[in-house]
Amino acid sequence: MAQKGVQMDSQVSCCICLDLLKDPVTIPCGHSYCMNCIKDLWDRKDQKGIYSCLHCKKTFTLRPALKKNTMPEQLVEDTKKTELKDAPADRCYPGHEDVTCDICTGKKMKAVKSCLVCLVSYCENHLQPHYDVAQFKKHKLVNPSKKLEEHICSHHDEVMKIFCRTDQKCICYLCLMDEHKGHETVQVAAGRAEKQKELEAKRRKVQQRIQDQEKDVKLLQQEVEAINVSADKTVEDSEKIFTELIRLLQERSSEVKQQIRSQQETEVSRVKDVQEKLEQEITELKRKDAELEQLSHTEDHNQFLHKYPSLPALRESTHSSSINIRPLRHFEDVTAAVSELRDKLLDILRDGSKNMPLKINDEDVLVPEPKSRAGFLKYSTEITLDPNTVHNMLLLSDGNRKVTRLEQQQSYPDHPDRFTYYAQVLSRESLTGRCYWEVEIRGEGKATVHVAVSYKNISEGRSDECLFGLDDQSWSLYFDTNSYTFYHNNTKTPVPGPVSSRIGVYLDHRAGILSFYSVSETMTLLHRVQTRFTQPLHAGIWLLGNKSYVEFIKPK
Repeated sequence: MAQKGVQMDSQVSCCICLDLLKDPVTIPCGHSYCMNCIKDLWDRKDQKGIYSCLHCKKTFTLRPALKKNTMPEQLVEDTKKTELKDAPADRCYPGHEDVTCDICTGKKMKAVKSCLVCLVSYCENHLQPHYDVAQFKKHKLVNPSKKLEEHICSHHDEVMKIFCRTDQKCICYLCLMDEHKGHETVQVAAGRAEKQKELEAKRRKVQQRIQDQEKDVKLLQQEVEAINVSADKTVEDSEKIFTELIRLLQERSSEVKQQIRSQQETEVSRVKDVQEKLEQEITELKRKDAELEQLSHTEDHNQFLHKYPSLPALRESTHSSSINIRPLRHFEDVTAAVSELRDKLLDILRDGSKNMPLKINDEDVLVPEPKSRAGFLKYSTEITLDPNTVHNMLLLSDGNRKVTRLEQQQSYPDHPDRFTYYAQVLSRESLTGRCYWEVEIRGEGKATVHVAVSYKNISEGRSDECLFGLDDQSWSLYFDTNSYTFYHNNTKTPVPGPVSSRIGVYLDHRAGILSFYSVSETMTLLHRVQTRFTQPLHAGIWLLGNKSYVEFIKPK
């Protein structure tokens, strides 16, 4: 459409407004314009006394008279219809959120660019002069904007082309003569370039925080997976143990039941034997009683006396009548024993439930590294230095929290943990879990210090290799008042960042995180280590500059 608009017959369109002619007039060179457009153009140049045609560039010393153009109105109408027919409605006409062309009359077209110099939005047709006319090519075109009025000074109605650094706002050239007189100012483009740099720096910080937090999210996701795996495994193992316990109880129950039944059978058999013997005695006694009864009814006295001596004597019973009154407590002792066992098991289960560590220790859960000093101070650890490790060129003071480099050697007793080659010292405390501490570095001259963490056994052997950062047993940040350098396993890594006399150290032993921070009004991360610690760590200091000292700050 833009190409077509430019190539439109000059007798149909106005080259000033680029729209179809309205009240067309012709100037002496034969070219046609809208009456209002050519009048406005020449009115603006009246002071120069030169009038020109934008088509052929012909100039006139005197202002030409305008002649009414008798072009048939039907030609203009036909051209309008052709434009409407050829133009895709969805591309040329504005939608609800689109910016409209400020030049179009009648039905507005969709703007494709806005000019920050003209402060006008243009459709494709009306934008073309900004590509073809030399004066317009220098104008700044941007995507269509509905807020072009923001570029106009509300006090002077002038374009704001100046940025006031003092007040941090855009102004026009007249503002320089008024309330912004004497302020530090630059062109808007230069001000934008400065703010663009600040914006990019902020973006880098935001992107770094995004990366850090994405790493934290990944670590937390790994921890969730580890918790789920551990919980599933523990449930499985617990079910096996309780199943085995239930099986053992069932086996023991079966054994007790079998023993009771066996004893029951033995006891019943014994009782039945006695019962049978008693029943036999009863039968025999009844028979004897019958004989005695029969004899007692004999009427013949001689016969009675003759038979009486031949009666057998009555034998003593072999069973005592106590059988009938014996208490029936055959299996109460078994019931008591099982009840006692039950009570013991209940006690064990109750005590076991109380002592079972179902709650996960906070130290076992991975957490993101704090983002503020207040967050770090939650893990503050008071550090004191170990006199048994201190080199004889160092002096401990302030409760072994301060170490100073001396010019003369001190006399310390021999100890297998003492450093003998370099002016180093380790902390008394072994560090595990999450810890944070800060050191303050001072000195009369150039303070050069290594702030380190190390395994305890680095001092074994007293060799010249027991140097912080030289092996895989220690991690060290070197400070020399102008810069930082990180050392580990004899590898040197330059560390950028603001130099501060106070350094903060954060350790998450389980997560394998060791971070060094520059501490001032804000905290700046200098260097972070992600590794796997296999032993407890100790804080370490190596002092190189004479009369310099390092103090472990008490947490506040």
